[in-house]
This record gives sequence, C-alpha cells and structure tokens, in this order.
Amino acid sequence: MRLDKYLKVSRIVKRRTVANEAADNGRCEVNGKVAKPSAQVKVGDVVEVAFGNRKLKFKILETPEHVKKENVEYLYEVISCD
Repeated sequence: MRLDKYLKVSRIVKRRTVANEAADNGRCEVNGKVAKPSAQVKVGDVVEVAFGNRKLKFKILETPEHVKKENVEYLYEVISCD
C-alpha cells in the first residue's frame, strides 16, 4: 500500500493530500529513510511522521484497503510520540 494512502486509511492524517504534501516535503520516513508519497509500506515497517515540532513513530501491524474508525487502533503500534 502507498504511504500516503496508509496515513489516510489509518487516520493518522485526515486527508490524503495532506499526507502527500508531508511526504513531498521530507517529513515522512520509512525504516529510517525519507520516503515519497508513493513509497510502498508493508506490515512490520517503522514509519516516522513529523507534525510541526512533534514526531510520531509507529510500527505498521495491518494494511487494509478500508477500515472503520472503531478499528484503526489495530492498524499500528505507537513506538514514540515526541
């Protein structure tokens, strides 16, 4: 699954265009490397997203195409939130 789509589906970012801009501006990393919006993510990847002066680092547990908002907590595990 594409990084920008995963951020939208998991509701880490509200809109896919915002996720796209974040990745384009170098604020997203997958497994320690700066990632583009089209970067493919899979189960087990560690993703870090910068929101202003905060950073969210999480591990991907599932990559479904669609998910209800009640079930988003099962999609990723937060490693750190600075």
